Amino acid sequence: MIVVDGTLKRRLGIWLLATVGVLGAFLLIEAYTSAQLAADRAYDGQLKAASLTIAEAIQWQNGRAFVEMPAAAFQILATDQQERVYYAILDASGREVTGNLDGTVTPQWQRAVEAGTVWMTVQYQGTPIRLYGRELTSAGWESQDPVQIWVGHTLSGREALASDLFVRALTRFLAMVVLAGLLMLLAIRTALSPIRRLRQLLRQRDADDVHPLHARVPAELSDMAETLNALLARQREGRDALLRFTADASHQLKTPLAGLQSTSELALQSERPDDWRQALETVHDSAARTSRLAGQLLSLARLRHVEEGSLVAIDLSVVLRDTVMEWAERDVAQHHDLGLAPRLDAPLRIQGEPWSLKEMIGNLIDNALRYTPPDSVITLSLERQADTVLLVIEDNGPGVSDDLLGRLHQPFERGGRQDTQGSGLGLAIVDSIARRHDAVLGVRSAPGHGLWVGIRFPLPPEKD
Repeated sequence: MIVVDGTLKRRLGIWLLATVGVLGAFLLIEAYTSAQLAADRAYDGQLKAASLTIAEAIQWQNGRAFVEMPAAAFQILATDQQERVYYAILDASGREVTGNLDGTVTPQWQRAVEAGTVWMTVQYQGTPIRLYGRELTSAGWESQDPVQIWVGHTLSGREALASDLFVRALTRFLAMVVLAGLLMLLAIRTALSPIRRLRQLLRQRDADDVHPLHARVPAELSDMAETLNALLARQREGRDALLRFTADASHQLKTPLAGLQSTSELALQSERPDDWRQALETVHDSAARTSRLAGQLLSLARLRHVEEGSLVAIDLSVVLRDTVMEWAERDVAQHHDLGLAPRLDAPLRIQGEPWSLKEMIGNLIDNALRYTPPDSVITLSLERQADTVLLVIEDNGPGVSDDLLGRLHQPFERGGRQDTQGSGLGLAIVDSIARRHDAVLGVRSAPGHGLWVGIRFPLPPEKD
């Protein structure tokens, strides 16, 4: 039963989207970080430029720093966001010369500036601001003392710039995702086109077309194409075998039916009761052979085309003994020495079907009786070998030549004999039953010294 479990297109799309999503997440994180860094660099540069402008405006009067805040410094810090600007100028003693930070600059910050420039983000009156501090030495008329310049502003401008940069990057990323999605759909469709061509090639075939496929496929589909060709080859072989079997069966049935017709026509033309009786005996024998042939054909068809039944544990020695005893009582076995080798003490249990095993043993015995002359010795035996059990039937009849041994299990093969009433289906049925039981059929013969047929069954694993 075929169960549809999604589509390859959907699976490929999900995996590609997942890949794009993971990579996109990293790219967006990198874009956000880059936007923040770019905005910080831009606005930090403004703070640095403003501090330089203020430094140029510092003067000294009476040993004290004096400055008039230049308008240029405020213009540098002015942005579209109308941020609040903060500044403070401290003399060498830490006293605020001018500014609007109201003593926010702590002694700790001042000591940090003495070691170098300082960048920091702090809270001022509940609002986060960015501060830049630096120290410089101004030359006065009377002294040369260090002066600290602190410049800062609120973060709305840089946040707006970072957001704008990120939105632009996000817009470009989404556009690329949409374009990549379209290209991905086109790529998936193109990549799956060989599968569609192969499907159309199979759908266009007739039901009885089992010739090999001829198509150009990528390397990933070559195994599937070769598997399909192998399957078609097996179907072709099965169809040819079925046609041969049907033709052979028709021929085998036609011959006795034609004999029945001719015999009955001759009997109808005669007025003598003896001729009628002889014709009836001939018709009876032909009908019996035809009935047996039809039964064997049905058995072979059942074995080859019916699903395997459930196997049960069965003692093969018991089945063999019962079948041999049944055949020994039949009239056809009265002129042969049909016997059973000494049975083993322990039972030989295998997993099997009782009815088919009995059918198999019966066909082996029937073949031996039909293809050996009267007074021939036919012996059946069982032997356990390691983890297998070997069922053997052998006779001292004329045997079969080596070039015919490999064909004995084929339907309607009589080992080159046409002087018997056999149909040539016995070993074909035996072979089918053996394969149903995972057994192996073997045949040996020496012309003039009889035929040996062995079937090796696997023993089930022993339970602990």
